[in-house]
Amino acid sequence: MIRDGITAEGLETDAFLMIGQSNMSGRGDIGSVPPIENPNCFMLRCGRWQIMGEPVNPDRGPAAEFQPGVCLASSFADAYQKRTGRRTGLIPCADGGTTIAQWEPGGVLFDHAVFQTLLAARNADIKGILWHQGESDCKDGKDYVERFSVMIQEMRRQLGDENLPVILGELSGEIPKDKRRGITDEQIEKMNGNFRRIVREVPYCALASAEGLTLRQDGIHFDGPSLRTFGLRYFDAYITHFA
Repeated sequence: MIRDGITAEGLETDAFLMIGQSNMSGRGDIGSVPPIENPNCFMLRCGRWQIMGEPVNPDRGPAAEFQPGVCLASSFADAYQKRTGRRTGLIPCADGGTTIAQWEPGGVLFDHAVFQTLLAARNADIKGILWHQGESDCKDGKDYVERFSVMIQEMRRQLGDENLPVILGELSGEIPKDKRRGITDEQIEKMNGNFRRIVREVPYCALASAEGLTLRQDGIHFDGPSLRTFGLRYFDAYITHFA
């Protein structure tokens, strides 16, 4: 990995980059699940580690329609910390509503994620990337696998680790018919098929299932309890394939 993680306090820290769109940022209602209170889990703020608290990834202001809240990365970090005994940090760089094209190398989101991760790597060991994205590309997912492959390989190169693990998550197949916003079952399945193809063709990638997870009434975002479960599935995928 990039380096052995030593915090300012001299304690080892493992860190994970959060990228993608709103279901990685997290839109679960605060208070819909018990808070995760783990003094050994952290989030990056202004280049420094702060005790983890939700919202971890505040990508929207108070006037936004969908507010940042509970996210899947919190339960992932908590499970990882308890399994390994190491301080665990999250690097929040997800941005709601974004497309795969907006994550291409040289773009603002890509460069921001690399910059923040290299900043975190000054006193943390970068252990992996958590990715959830695809809703914005369901209607036109042309070349999605190829775009993702180019993006993630260049990100790994710039981070100095060509084998950096990546965990992806499926889209929900449980969107109510009246909340689809023009997205069909076939388009959702095609996008999930893209993810399955990615883990077959792009090295060091694994997939977390969204089967049975439930959405908020907006029909777009996973609810708080499902995000907690989803984070544990990301953790299981990481431990199964990369521990």
